[in-house]
Amino acid sequence: RGDFIKQGEEWLDFFINQASLKSSDTVLDIGSGIGRIALPLTHFLQAPYEGFDAVQTGVDWCTANITSRRPHFRFQYFPLHNDLYNQSSLKASQFIFPYTQHEFDFACAISVFTHMLPDEIENYFSQMERVLKPGATAVCTFFILNAESIKSMNNQKGGFKFILSDHKPYALLNEKVKAANVAYRENYVDKILADHSFNIISKIPGHWCGREKYNSLAFQDIWILNKK
Repeated sequence: RGDFIKQGEEWLDFFINQASLKSSDTVLDIGSGIGRIALPLTHFLQAPYEGFDAVQTGVDWCTANITSRRPHFRFQYFPLHNDLYNQSSLKASQFIFPYTQHEFDFACAISVFTHMLPDEIENYFSQMERVLKPGATAVCTFFILNAESIKSMNNQKGGFKFILSDHKPYALLNEKVKAANVAYRENYVDKILADHSFNIISKIPGHWCGREKYNSLAFQDIWILNKK
């Protein structure tokens, strides 16, 4: 949805000005999709870029249209199971990122953890801990549940309203299609990050729960992380 080119350029501007991305940084794009992040990076990034996704059409398009012009941009397809779009037996909770230890300076996961369950995101942060260099930066988006966002969510007319449970660290928008949208309690995400050697640099609240919209990027909550 939205303006494909404009949103990509806005993400690049955010990465440079808010997360200190440099043209010499090696970049990992987790859930590279149809190249929304990769395309603007082709005019900025001098170092290798690696992207992977669980939807083959996006990977094929990016390879044909981006890698063909920028060989240091590489995309890979892995048929990871997701009840929203892929019924493969390859589980994200057991997936090992196909990269070496301490390979990347920068990683992003935009609208990825919003479609994953706890064992899956815990594995992904374990993998990120392995492949990111010490001091590396990561930009991730979530639907974060805390007292303020829950109150705002319940007071809004329409919009996203997750089904809450006192016994779970996460909530679903649709019980039948779990991966459609997943929200996490803030203290749970804080613990996962601490357990996997990530410091939280900043938390930028999104407007998914009914907050006032202040820019086009922050529908989801954006967190900037630093690997210890």
